[in-house]
Amino acid sequence: MKVSPLALGLSLALYAAAGSVVAATVPSNTSGTSAATSSTPPQPASDGNGDDSADPASRNRAAKAKQLGPVNVSAALDVARNSLSPDTGSSQYVISAQDIQALPLGASTPLNQVLLQAPGVVQDSYGQLHVRGDHANLQYRINGVMLPESISGFGQTIDARVIENVKLLDGALPAQYGERTAAVVNITTKTGADLGNGGVVGITGGSYGTINPYASIWGNSGKWSYYFTANYDENNVGIENPTSSKDPVHDHTNQVKGFGDISYLIDNDTRLSFIFGVTNNRFQIPDNPDQTPQFGYLDLTHFNSADLNERQDEQTRFGMLALQGKFGDTNYQVSVGQRYSGLQYDPDDIGDLMFNGVAAQINQADRASTVQADFARPWATSHTLRYGLYYEFDSAMTNTNSLVFPANPDGSQASTVPYNINTGDRILAKTAAAYIQDEWDISDAWTLNYGLRGDRYTAFREESQLSPRVGVVWQATDSTTVHAGYSRYFTPPQTELISSESIEAFANTTNAVKNYGNNTPLTERSNYFDLGAQQSIGSDWTVGLDEYYRKVNRLQDEGQFGTALIYSTFNYKYGRVRGTELSLTYNHGPISAYFNAAYSRAMGKDVITSQYNFAPEELAYIADNWIHLDHDQKLTSSGGVTYAITDNTKVGADYLFGSGLREDGLTPNGLSLPDYFQLNMNVSHDFDFASIGKLHTQLALINALDRTYELRSGTGVGVGAPQFGPRRGLFLTLEKPFSF
Repeated sequence: MKVSPLALGLSLALYAAAGSVVAATVPSNTSGTSAATSSTPPQPASDGNGDDSADPASRNRAAKAKQLGPVNVSAALDVARNSLSPDTGSSQYVISAQDIQALPLGASTPLNQVLLQAPGVVQDSYGQLHVRGDHANLQYRINGVMLPESISGFGQTIDARVIENVKLLDGALPAQYGERTAAVVNITTKTGADLGNGGVVGITGGSYGTINPYASIWGNSGKWSYYFTANYDENNVGIENPTSSKDPVHDHTNQVKGFGDISYLIDNDTRLSFIFGVTNNRFQIPDNPDQTPQFGYLDLTHFNSADLNERQDEQTRFGMLALQGKFGDTNYQVSVGQRYSGLQYDPDDIGDLMFNGVAAQINQADRASTVQADFARPWATSHTLRYGLYYEFDSAMTNTNSLVFPANPDGSQASTVPYNINTGDRILAKTAAAYIQDEWDISDAWTLNYGLRGDRYTAFREESQLSPRVGVVWQATDSTTVHAGYSRYFTPPQTELISSESIEAFANTTNAVKNYGNNTPLTERSNYFDLGAQQSIGSDWTVGLDEYYRKVNRLQDEGQFGTALIYSTFNYKYGRVRGTELSLTYNHGPISAYFNAAYSRAMGKDVITSQYNFAPEELAYIADNWIHLDHDQKLTSSGGVTYAITDNTKVGADYLFGSGLREDGLTPNGLSLPDYFQLNMNVSHDFDFASIGKLHTQLALINALDRTYELRSGTGVGVGAPQFGPRRGLFLTLEKPFSF
């Protein structure tokens, strides 16, 4: 029998997927199946000609392809697109839309809180995440298209409601993944082709003045399909409280998000998609009462720190146009995109001057334009060749209007009359990358993925690297999978720089630095080793274990060194990161449960860039001694359980545990903050009223034990202020689906 090239490509892709999912998934809390199963693209129904079109070989025969409906063609194209993105040799954790809905806040859960359910993910202040001992360095992809990194801030850009499933890939990644490599957050969005014609409107409200109305609409007509969602969020805890009090002072936020995905089927082998998003977030910077001013202002010597009025606004807009399909034996996706992000920090002029010696109005903007192309084709009898390129042009600017006091040679305040200094920086950055890799099915039990990636980054200087990658998967038994991998990584710094000219402009002021040093951040280079296994125990249990080690030169880290919640990049000369992850899932009947635990140790030595942020004695110690990175957390754990009482009523709980991030002791980052435990609970019920139809309700209790815990103490390398975790909060969601 003659097999079509597309069928061969799909078969290889499906085999790769089966052999390379090597970390456990969050259990689906609605169907009782794993997230990997629940996120599989829906299979087309019979084509009406006596053949079961769910069979890939028959569904994709040329004679039948012309008879497939638009929904079936979209499903086939989804599978083809998945074949472009291998994860052989890396670790993968999958969270489906059903899993997100089962979280206490359901789809109102911020994306960073969703990702905290995966192993090795550590929470930090301002919504930051650290994966496997790295600071940020996360790569976000939407339907396989890389979304350029935004200006570092604390607003959430992507709404969890758009997610059909999200895969967290980390470890030794294949050659097609570069630039941001701590982990790849690979999001597959919901589509009208899968959901039919309908939508949902709802609202989440509750503690701390929370009001979060939202609406989504989706559908398909002929060759068109679409999905749109928007929501507004308002509450009084926009940023972590700097005190342990129940109600933070001056912490209101207003956030607006919108997302859209429009697709058009050009023919049975080609699809054009446009994905876009917009976010506008406004934050009050929370106040820390009872602080003592360090400077005088005119005739003022006292200022109530609870009356500070600092604010920060953030905007993000992105759009990506992707052409995806098949040409001969080759599956491809080619995309162009652009992302704009802006940030404005407005100080309290008098208050910031008296507490910090500087009141800086900061305006940052960054616009990135991208081109990405990925290709996959079978060759010989057991190989899949993948290759592609990526190019990004990034234009970033910073304008700062600062009020400062004159200073004496010893740094003390020389006058209580401030004066103004204007500074600005502009950066043009270019990133170019190309890769080639081969996935070789050596036998039914062994799959080898090897490749080479080349990167060149031009901004502050020109840097480049060739990076070999290799990963292997051994299907030891039907229930046992072992993987191992090695990757060489090249990580450019963020396009945010404070130039030497800007630093020197503040000489002899209360904002002068104590060290000048090298102000230009360097590209990080590292060697990453990963070894893991997954074991299925019967049909209900899955356990995964993973070990990793990363040896780093020019290790990148970031810190908040000023009053604004903006991060600056600096480099340690050396870095060492290692850890272990354990994951466990259980699915049986009405019960779904998962458990994750991780050990991590992340160390750095000798600060070699951006020394102006550090005190001389701090630099001297770090130059000769290894220290913990400020985001290093020794032990991390998450878990949850859901029980379906009936088809319409479910109860659940989840938790987060951490042994504490770092703070200063006798040495920089020498101590660990106290451990913390946060328990969340929820109950949901679907009503069916004769007058209005179905109504979904969900009641969530966050931090049910009301435990007070500190994420940051305000000390540590690059730590600007204390932050506490959330206090107890009660939230109710009402959601009404509709169809048309």
